[in-house]
Amino acid sequence: MNIVYHGHSCVQISEGGRSIIIDPFLTGNPVAVSKPQDIRVDAVLLTHAHADHITDAVPIATANDAPIVATFELANYMSWQGAKTVEVNLGGTADLGFARVKFVHAFHSSGIVLDQERGIVYAGMPGGYVIRWDGKTLYHAGDTGLFSDMKMIGELHDIDVAFLPIGDLYTMGPEDAVRAAEWLRAKQVVPIHYNTFPGIRQDGEAFVQMLSRKGIGGRALKPGESMEL
Repeated sequence: MNIVYHGHSCVQISEGGRSIIIDPFLTGNPVAVSKPQDIRVDAVLLTHAHADHITDAVPIATANDAPIVATFELANYMSWQGAKTVEVNLGGTADLGFARVKFVHAFHSSGIVLDQERGIVYAGMPGGYVIRWDGKTLYHAGDTGLFSDMKMIGELHDIDVAFLPIGDLYTMGPEDAVRAAEWLRAKQVVPIHYNTFPGIRQDGEAFVQMLSRKGIGGRALKPGESMEL
């Protein structure tokens, strides 16, 4: 299984000729090295509706004739933009045929900001995904603060790799993310949602060292870098 980190919270996972991308934000992302037209996927997963997570969802989905998986409200909004969608809600699992993706809760917000209209479109609850694929289990936390039910997620799922935000300000910071990693009991942790903008500057390698002191494996991927699972 190949994992590519596209920067910010965007992760692409590929196995056996199939691929999914989570929270595609390449256009306007100052650290991204890939372009939307370069992406080939079978499904697009969205954790919530903020622009830095959905910007390229429709272009990638329509170019690949791939469905967007999102919570009920956000899926409907994406369908109005011309994309195929699969609706989920908290606790529910979508079967993609080659993988099963369970939408689990996160503690954040979710809305689409319409700058010209000075309005905000409600887009349902934010969440994360537990992805079960070819005997592997991956957890993408989405944008979230630390919450104690991460212990439950860790108890229910034998997580091979967890993608956790460390940027602070809008999500949990490195210290809380280390605690989350302990509760999740993931075999390996990859930090996300940091260093894209000045307000979320963090040292990914220092975070990996913090994990190591707790006996947890970690890997800080640079945008465009990949790893094998």
